Amino acid sequence: MTKSIITLSIIVISQFCCTSLWFAGNGVMSDLMVSFQLGDKALGHLTSSVQFGFILGTLSFAILMIADRFSPSKVFLICALLGALVNAGIIWEGNSLESILAFRLLTGFFLAGIYPVGMKIAADHFEKGLGQSLSFLVGALVIGTAFPHLLKDMTDTFPWQFVLLTTSLLALIGGGLMLTFVPDGPYRKPIQQLDLSVFFSVFKNRNFRSAAFGYFGHMWELYAFWAFVPVMLMSFDTTHPGATTNISLWSFLIIGLGGLACVIGGYLARSFGTGKIAFLALLLSCSCCLLYPWLFMIDSQYLFIGFLLFWGMVVIADSPLFSTLIAQNAPAEQKGTALTIVNCIGFAITIVSIQLVNWLQVNYDPRSAYAWLAIGPILGLIALYKKPS
Repeated sequence: MTKSIITLSIIVISQFCCTSLWFAGNGVMSDLMVSFQLGDKALGHLTSSVQFGFILGTLSFAILMIADRFSPSKVFLICALLGALVNAGIIWEGNSLESILAFRLLTGFFLAGIYPVGMKIAADHFEKGLGQSLSFLVGALVIGTAFPHLLKDMTDTFPWQFVLLTTSLLALIGGGLMLTFVPDGPYRKPIQQLDLSVFFSVFKNRNFRSAAFGYFGHMWELYAFWAFVPVMLMSFDTTHPGATTNISLWSFLIIGLGGLACVIGGYLARSFGTGKIAFLALLLSCSCCLLYPWLFMIDSQYLFIGFLLFWGMVVIADSPLFSTLIAQNAPAEQKGTALTIVNCIGFAITIVSIQLVNWLQVNYDPRSAYAWLAIGPILGLIALYKKPS
């Protein structure tokens, strides 16, 4: 038991250290704009480049079945080293918009060998209690997601280059910890031959398909919510003149509290079933999407922030549970590839939903734009309805 706890702790710490690369650029975005004299349009491109890189990476890793053909811990280390290198490349004084975009895209590409591969490593070590293990793992990702909002305050004390170098150093530490202390798990079943049909064959399993479609609905909402949390808070302050919100602090808390929700969801799943808790969390987050326009208009800052804190918890609580269902319903020798495939499709969906919400905010009523995020959860709930256990 003690050995299992140590192994899980190292996996979680390594995951947090390495996924801090993901949002490092966001924490110093304003500094990059000034230092390299980038235009206003560069903001959207820099934000999306990591997502596109991750999609390209997961697609490549899935087709080549990297996580199933090679040692996951070694893949994790190599991607951590390369990710740290390209992340640090942003501090080069000769950078242009094109080179910075390339560095961020490559960072996303190598993160494909960190986030889904980290889940694969956990699945190889914890066949029993996998849901609880993945809840800690996704919780670490959530804290990493919230971290840039604190980094904004750090850049007032330290040079912006310090933030990038620190996250690169963390990635090196995380990769080293994983390779040194987490060998290939006892439930790993490696394959030697490349099988390109896996990308499609995994979806023939009805249980796998149900879990994957539930995850896709969840992803439609998740990253759009995370991306627009600061915008929601600023809009509330603008609409309600008496409200004065610390945007960075509350954005960190609203997103970061989701890490705790992941852990709570993992424990609840042990008693009530993984599918049922995932269904409940998705239902609650769907309700938040629909309730947002009405809550926004109530002139109570405390009620609004409390509502966003609750939304921030339920919007992510089902993520490790969906990953658990996907891993449990994938063939053991294809588990890493299956997780990577679903991640690839899920993150592609996030780009569509983010762009839709952004377009609706500009062209229509900003309050009702977030109600459209309910589309994903509704479709996910339909996919899960017949498989709640």
